[in-house]
Amino acid sequence: MIKIHFSEESANQLREIAMFYAHPSIRLKALALLLKSQKTPHHIIESTLNICGNTLRSYLRAYQDGGLDELTKIRAKGSTSRLAQFDEQIRDYITKKPPCSIKQAQQEIKQLTGVDLSMEQIRRHLSKLNVKYRKVGTIPAKADIAAQEEFKTTKLEPRLTEAKDGLRDVYFVDAAHFVLGAFLGFLWSFTCVFVRTPSGRQRFNVLGALNAITKELSVVTNDTYITSIEVCELLRNISATALKPVTIVLDNARYQRCKLVTDLADKLEIELLFLPPYSPNLNLIERLWKFTKKECLNSKYYADFKSFSGAIIGFLSNMHTTKKEELASLLTLNFQTFTEEQIRTAA
Repeated sequence: MIKIHFSEESANQLREIAMFYAHPSIRLKALALLLKSQKTPHHIIESTLNICGNTLRSYLRAYQDGGLDELTKIRAKGSTSRLAQFDEQIRDYITKKPPCSIKQAQQEIKQLTGVDLSMEQIRRHLSKLNVKYRKVGTIPAKADIAAQEEFKTTKLEPRLTEAKDGLRDVYFVDAAHFVLGAFLGFLWSFTCVFVRTPSGRQRFNVLGALNAITKELSVVTNDTYITSIEVCELLRNISATALKPVTIVLDNARYQRCKLVTDLADKLEIELLFLPPYSPNLNLIERLWKFTKKECLNSKYYADFKSFSGAIIGFLSNMHTTKKEELASLLTLNFQTFTEEQIRTAA
């Protein structure tokens, strides 16, 4: 047992530090010593403050050795890792060949640096370098990264700037094909939950035009196929309410790039801005389709096609009031582009 004599003055100083000191760890130490000054048993102090015996003894010895000056010193936690001198090499390794697991990182960092650390030590050091365990995304194999960046900079962003200034309407157009079936998602549950799978392969097709600024959605739907006829119908719907120049951003599907559609767009004075091939990341409405599946289809069962299609239309019609905050965060005009370093070309 560590014996310490506390004067009335020192007890008052500890009380003041425990109540008012800025740093929480110093307040904790002072409170431990204050309880000690009142002859509180160690096990009571430890359980009350949720500290272990070694920690309490370190507080007491620090006070014995240097009084309040020693008690109120704030020491940096931890020590410099043996890997610190190799940080640039590790960053280069992680950039060029991201490991699939901490075990793989441990083995390859050992080969690279000669430093053999546990997996937990490797995990902590990578965390200090802002390396996180991230889900791998996908990008179409034929996507042209340079063409995407040029399109975004020279064509898309200038028109969006005009739209923000109220000089132009910009719409993002795409079709979603929802198949009546089980859309499996994740649930918090006590046991594995099963969703009934309807028979048949009926499709509910939605051709949508999403306004980049107002986030208003215009749709044409059917249960057969989306063709140039539906695209022309959508163009007429947009033109009927347009009060300023209109740009429509869309992909290179044949039914959207055919002569019937381009001639009608010229007649209606609508600019068709075709995305580079394989560029769903630059089409804002793609995010909305993914959100729609998550919100009204994932882990849900619909007994018939009418209730299935009705759920989709109901969601799209009411989302501006029921999902306003989520849409504001989801449908920002920040578009993901890629660098060659981000694309994993080998396992």
